Amino acid sequence: MTTTIELGTAKALPGTIKDGKIIVEKLAGGGEITIPVTIINGQNDGPCFWINGGIHGDEPEGILTCSLLKKTIDPRELSGSIVLVPVINVPAMEAAERGNPLDTFSYDMNRIYPGRENGYLSERIASIHMEWMVKFADMEISIHSGGSHSYLAEAMFAATDSKTQELARAMGEDWRVCLYSNVTSKSPMAVMSELGKPALTVELGGRSSTAPGAFLNVGKTLLKACINILTHYKMINGTTHYPSVRYKGFQQALLAPKSGIFLPNPEIKFLTMMNKNDYIATIIDYYGNELCKLLAPENGMIFGLRALPNVTVGEWCCFFAIIEGEW
Repeated sequence: MTTTIELGTAKALPGTIKDGKIIVEKLAGGGEITIPVTIINGQNDGPCFWINGGIHGDEPEGILTCSLLKKTIDPRELSGSIVLVPVINVPAMEAAERGNPLDTFSYDMNRIYPGRENGYLSERIASIHMEWMVKFADMEISIHSGGSHSYLAEAMFAATDSKTQELARAMGEDWRVCLYSNVTSKSPMAVMSELGKPALTVELGGRSSTAPGAFLNVGKTLLKACINILTHYKMINGTTHYPSVRYKGFQQALLAPKSGIFLPNPEIKFLTMMNKNDYIATIIDYYGNELCKLLAPENGMIFGLRALPNVTVGEWCCFFAIIEGEW
């Protein structure tokens, strides 16, 4: 029998949708640091699908996805529950920065899980979020993107166990690249994986897809994946779709060897196999002189590329997937 779900200040009876918040801490001026949450509590029994967004403040794709899914799902026809956390890191999102500007000691929240109850501010946010997540979630996805500097195409990171790979395949036909995750990465996905629960870090969108139409298309692609997951696990009725091939491998970051202006090869195609030493990009100085070229380090494919032309030595230029085979 389905039951009422209480999470933070949200309380959802079976067959209802309720918004609320997880209260983290009160600031000196009287304001609160909170984590927004929506519970979609189904009329019938089933698993809890938990969706995280906004762990990085320059990645708003999770907010859009949660908004679209909330408008799509009828809780009276849902088996199980969906928990939407559109923004974990509210201070970072409000500042449109990758990390929390109030906390310079644990800036990247996706590297500090499970957090610490009495730690730095971001660690406290992570700790409270983690407690609620592991209490309710049966499976989880964290939505990421290229943020303010890059664009990432449809790719994900996942553990290799069968339950996690089932969830990865359930993302659907658009998601052909599933790279090995680092279970020690100290992310929400890592916490769930260590508990034996399937979880994914999903990448799509970024700087060059924030114009109104492009941003909405990213949200619709992520919505399509979430709907397919719900259908696959029989939480809603519908027709499932799956990729014809799923590639496996690992990420290699290509960092800028020089500072200047980043000029990608205009013929580059995302998620398309290329050979070692194929041309990716050129970096020029302010006089237009070529400083260096970036080449493919191995046979594989690009799933992310810098979209901000200004680049400083050591910054991200390319997210490259070294492909080892198929799942």
